[in-house]
Amino acid sequence: MPFVEPITLHGQHAILEPLAASHLPALQAAAADGELWNLWFTSVPTPDEAAANIAFRLGERERGMMMPFVVRRIADNRIVGATTFCNIAAANRRMEIGYTWYAQSVQRTAMNTEVKLMMLQHAFETLECMAVEFRTHHKNLVSRLAIERLGAKLDGVLRSHGVDRQGGIRDTYVYSIIAHEWPNVKTRLLGKLARPC
Repeated sequence: MPFVEPITLHGQHAILEPLAASHLPALQAAAADGELWNLWFTSVPTPDEAAANIAFRLGERERGMMMPFVVRRIADNRIVGATTFCNIAAANRRMEIGYTWYAQSVQRTAMNTEVKLMMLQHAFETLECMAVEFRTHHKNLVSRLAIERLGAKLDGVLRSHGVDRQGGIRDTYVYSIIAHEWPNVKTRLLGKLARPC
């Protein structure tokens, strides 16, 4: 049995559904809200690249390396983004949450907080992960601060880890939440969701 299997996760604001090829038009429409493929710090495919990107993710799911989701907003039943369990290391009971993006119209709402809560809760309470990682570009201060607000701790920096979309050298900041930290992180996320928007 795979360590991470397809599952649908339900919240108050969002539903996480396993990615399917049929989600292509909805994902293209969501990414067009803000033309997210033009942002240097995202990995959002262009409309022409989206089908190949979905096929790649589904292939990685078959290999047990990824579990990609679409984010559906409950209020209007629209797909508004995507996220993924990735770098799955079943033997070590750890994985990463990454490749996350949202349509511009839902950014800075409760959506991301709830999605992270659902994913972390599934990782720690159902899959009994030892650790969940987050990675981001060293220049992406907004992402780094958001990860730190979750309660994740900086593990270190992978220097010259890759080449970014502009052809520059990318250092990658690696953060994690480990199992004994999860109860405090969960309390913090629930508190954020309880506050009026």
